[in-house]
Amino acid sequence: MGNVSSGRAMNSTTSLRVKELNARNELSADQTAPAEQLEPDFALVQLDTTFVTLLLEISALESQHGDDREPRDAENVRSDGAGRTQKIESVLARLAPIERAIMATPARTIVGLGIKARHASYVVSEHWDVPIEQMEWDARAVRLLIEAICKVAGVRLPFSNDADGALL
Repeated sequence: MGNVSSGRAMNSTTSLRVKELNARNELSADQTAPAEQLEPDFALVQLDTTFVTLLLEISALESQHGDDREPRDAENVRSDGAGRTQKIESVLARLAPIERAIMATPARTIVGLGIKARHASYVVSEHWDVPIEQMEWDARAVRLLIEAICKVAGVRLPFSNDADGALL
């Protein structure tokens, strides 16, 4: 069993991956699901919305580090960094029960399965850090399965299939 990723801070690659996740959270235009198809997985859809919102909040906090334009003394930088870390940890604490709920809630439709696959891609995001040809067999199998489920479900991953971490 893998660790719930909210127990660790997101790295910069993961942060970049979620920057446009909110815009990519919706089903693709050619796979819009009627409301009656989403009803059985309504709880998962709500959890996914909260999950994406919290990931975007973490990403925004992490990006503040690069937004410092004015030179400042080392003490202020350390203080700002500690404050930002504390805020990120607070968001991660709110994210943990959402992740557990996503894992515990059964998927009843392909959309629900896609939501669970999107969450799995976040948990094992390191599987997208290298080209697939350089991956070990078991990691490759996990990555390809997650990508296939998301594609069929019309749920986009928060990152592209390229090892450079470019957004879709």
